[in-house]
Amino acid sequence: MSILPTLFLSHGSPMLALQDSPARRFLLELGKALPRPKAIAVASAHWETHGGPAVSLAPAPETIHDFGGFPPALSALRYPAHGDPAMAEHVARLLQDAGYPVRRSPQRGLDHGAWVPLMLMYPRADIPVFQLSILRGAAAAEHERLGRALAALRAEGVLVVGSGSLTHNLYEFRGQDLEAPVPGWVGEFAAWMKEMLQQGRHDALRDYRRLAPHAVRNHPTEEHLMPLFVALGAAGDGAAARQLHASYEYGILAMDVYAFS
Repeated sequence: MSILPTLFLSHGSPMLALQDSPARRFLLELGKALPRPKAIAVASAHWETHGGPAVSLAPAPETIHDFGGFPPALSALRYPAHGDPAMAEHVARLLQDAGYPVRRSPQRGLDHGAWVPLMLMYPRADIPVFQLSILRGAAAAEHERLGRALAALRAEGVLVVGSGSLTHNLYEFRGQDLEAPVPGWVGEFAAWMKEMLQQGRHDALRDYRRLAPHAVRNHPTEEHLMPLFVALGAAGDGAAARQLHASYEYGILAMDVYAFS
């Protein structure tokens, strides 16, 4: 069995499911370029828990439409992938072995951070999917440690995906067009992240909030960047980063995709 990379996906707006863009076209091809996983574990920015991680054991996770103000066609979409309760329980035990108190959720479905990119990557919905939460208020280093507890999954055929956004300040959204110009404060942060990732400067990345240009402006809250650290940790010690895609949407959303292996 092929050793899988781990992925960080910038999932952008839910309209990624319907609206043509470079990021959407890239994700439509990405699943074909990867070894086929036996299951997919998604750490999404849209599921945060206090005190420790949660894992979904739902056998048939519902498609959660956790957004409003979008066209009815978006809310009509469903991603009918099965869950994988046995593998999810295995993940829960790995996290417990790493010292985390773990909550098991029997019914948690797939939020748009999971189903939107997976609908593009694996449109047949024929690979089991389950989610794990990120840790509300926890630092980058703690999310990397959480990911490290999952490192064995790569050799077990499980694709570990961190789904968030390389930049995410929706307060700066001013009704821009999809192809709006990218302001310097967004582009400079994305360039710094790329440089640190490709140079393997993980200490600097963990301290991004202090060291990266415009870090707080790009992430007024941190939940959309923390899945990157989960994916980085899950790739194991000495993981190398490859930027698979880079584009921008609405000027303020960097749609970068990274693989770690």
